[in-house]
Amino acid sequence: MKLMLTTERIPIKLWLDDIEPDALIQARNLANLPFAFRHIPLMPDCHQGYGMPIGAILATKEVVVPNAVGVDIGCGMCAMRTSVRDLGTSDLKKVLSAARKTIPLGNKSHQEAQDEACMPKGHETLNIVGRQYTKALKQIGTLGGGNHFIEIQKGSDGYVWLMVHSGSRNLGYQVATWYNDIAVALNKRYYSVVSAEIDLAFLPLDTQEAQDYIKEMNYAIAFAFANRKLMMKRMFEALQSVTGASKHGKIINKPHNFAAWEDHFGKRVLVHRKGATRAFEDELGMIPGSQGSNSYIVRGLGNPESFKSCSHGAGRRMGRKQAQRELDLEAEIAMLDQKGVVHAIRHRSDLDEAPSSYKDIDVVMENQKDLVDIVVELAPMAVLKGT
Repeated sequence: MKLMLTTERIPIKLWLDDIEPDALIQARNLANLPFAFRHIPLMPDCHQGYGMPIGAILATKEVVVPNAVGVDIGCGMCAMRTSVRDLGTSDLKKVLSAARKTIPLGNKSHQEAQDEACMPKGHETLNIVGRQYTKALKQIGTLGGGNHFIEIQKGSDGYVWLMVHSGSRNLGYQVATWYNDIAVALNKRYYSVVSAEIDLAFLPLDTQEAQDYIKEMNYAIAFAFANRKLMMKRMFEALQSVTGASKHGKIINKPHNFAAWEDHFGKRVLVHRKGATRAFEDELGMIPGSQGSNSYIVRGLGNPESFKSCSHGAGRRMGRKQAQRELDLEAEIAMLDQKGVVHAIRHRSDLDEAPSSYKDIDVVMENQKDLVDIVVELAPMAVLKGT
């Protein structure tokens, strides 16, 4: 931990010393919530979000806060080691080309519904999920846009790895917005002491609305994993078609937008992680850098002060529009080309995901040495991104 602030109702514990002012304001809002438990940890990739900072953890005992999970419920990472030892640039491009044929990128969906066997069970009893199920059958196995990616990486263990970052697509968004709207309406009706201006409306756990949200949230988390798993399967098939690879290791899966019941400081609490990864002792996880920097397979240390959490990535250094305005397109392309990364940065509009729009992953990892140990270092080789 780098710093602790004690000016609010409960402390704020920071694993960074360069937090942006707006993110700190949001963290102070969290720390003053009447139902916030113990303290608010901020991970080293922390930056401004909607209502709650990305890279923050909120524990509660009596309420659930939809915006403390976010609109991309279950968004997270999968990583898998393959049996391949190396790939040249020509083969990397062939793998990406094959993958594009089976994995829709950006806002694209499949033309046909996918096999229902890929979907989580239990949608029939859920309100919003039930309405979105047919559409979700065409969105499972699709990447989405923004900071979502599929990357081919060379591990320090000598093997080629595949990594997927994606979430619950429109299904999770619909669940999140529906229940946040309900929370806003209920808080207004009952004159909540939590100001509507801070976008942290809550649902008391003894209400049917809260129980319904938790059920639908858990389905969205399961759907997000199923989505990543199907993309990982098809990415491996693309790799297999070029290299003849016949086997791979187990998939490591970690969501970083979710709420779950856990035991901390002698209490059973609902831990909301928004852009933060669970890092229980000996638990494997992933911390990606940018498409121009290394990513990491890590093992959690179970640090209680972070509610046994770590960062979910490098974290943004500048906003998307700011990156498009200020970064040098030719310099960003040259940086990736010099490292031999097969990428798709071509236009100024792509600069929102350029390497320089993200924090230095080496600093981020140094700041959380008390949260995780590095198991494998992964260098980027080729990346697929949506727009």
